[in-house]
Amino acid sequence: MSYEMDSEHRSDAIRAVIADGDPHARKTIREALTGGGIAVVAEAADGEEVVALATFYHPDAVVIDVRLPGDGGLAATRQIHERSPGTCIVLLADAADEDLGLRAIRAGASGYLARTLEPGVLQRVVRSAVEGEAAISRRLAMQLIESYRRAPRAGAGMRPVRSTLTDREWEVLDLLTSGARTEEIARTLVLSTETVRSHLKNLYRKLGVRSRDEAAEAARRMRDLVV
Repeated sequence: MSYEMDSEHRSDAIRAVIADGDPHARKTIREALTGGGIAVVAEAADGEEVVALATFYHPDAVVIDVRLPGDGGLAATRQIHERSPGTCIVLLADAADEDLGLRAIRAGASGYLARTLEPGVLQRVVRSAVEGEAAISRRLAMQLIESYRRAPRAGAGMRPVRSTLTDREWEVLDLLTSGARTEEIARTLVLSTETVRSHLKNLYRKLGVRSRDEAAEAARRMRDLVV
């Protein structure tokens, strides 16, 4: 669903697309934004639709329900960010979930907030995000800092110039070698445990090993060849 810009919306107003599977929720979001002078140029009811509308309109901001029907808000965020990196994306969730918030930021979101915000707060948050500020809670900000501290640094583990492992598989292997468990690797790299297990399976196959200890030993042997 799209709208023509009416006379209330100046040409220099912030333009937004909103997406939620619930029409009543969309109405609430629309009223909160337009009440603060933000022009809602289109609405979407699922992931595929919001990606198409964001690609067409190139809005300043997109406000998305994280549980959006279809592939979900995270997948839509990732696609929009890849196609229009200049568009600010704010995800709304029913409840605080820091792990999900980290995944949202990693997918390209500028903000991750509870939908229980007061209407005036939502429009201020969107404006701030468009201006380049991160729209996240203090707790999520601390999670991001800890995630950065735990993540392997570039060059932390020497790697062969030619390797069948991808960069992500090396990151998983670096953490595995340091003794991190699957859940710790997932938290550090902001991935699901299923994704980490998939990376482990792939790197085991490529290294020709069957266990974590064998994978760690294979990594040490490859690094010894680099020195």
